[in-house]
Amino acid sequence: MVDFTLGKWIFKPNVSEVTPESVSITTEPGTDFWQRSYYGFRNDNAPALQIESGENFTFTTKVNFDYQAQFDQCGVIIYLDSENWFKASIEYENKEFSRLGSVVTNLGYSDWATSDITLPKEIWYRLSRRGPDFLIESSFDGVVFKQMRIFHLHKLGETTAEMGKCNPPLPAKNVVSFGVYACSPLNSSFTAKFTEMSMEPCKWLAHGV
Repeated sequence: MVDFTLGKWIFKPNVSEVTPESVSITTEPGTDFWQRSYYGFRNDNAPALQIESGENFTFTTKVNFDYQAQFDQCGVIIYLDSENWFKASIEYENKEFSRLGSVVTNLGYSDWATSDITLPKEIWYRLSRRGPDFLIESSFDGVVFKQMRIFHLHKLGETTAEMGKCNPPLPAKNVVSFGVYACSPLNSSFTAKFTEMSMEPCKWLAHGV
């Protein structure tokens, strides 16, 4: 179990509840994270609750939600600063489908990788770190996890062969802040509840193992 009562907020919401077992976030209209690409705009005002780690790790959480409008979303996040961050979530599109995906923002430009899915009421995310590289997975039952993407955060430095083969100690500058977030880019509000949160040594095996 990981205790987010010791975490730090980015843009703390007006309504939230944090206990040793769960985090609840009620979103406010017009909140989002995005930087520049395609749309041109820059949004950097969504609530996120984060903890820090200077080690390789695997963080897992379950999230329940009841989306109300297009683009409503909630999931996991790594937020280094406004121009270097990552988020993964299901984003509500319409009654026919929603988008399970992730955004990686490096040097002030966001990307967006998605798969169309039928909207569930809950999902599990599993985020693993190996140095400056990360693996994000998702599961609809908390047992079978499927890879969504592997990504790199440039601000954390270069990937070395040693990082891929083992779990070496990481430099102090490579402390990362990560956790959970929820937002409603349009005129909407919903509550996301994160439970079954755990922190473990990295379960993402080194390449070739």
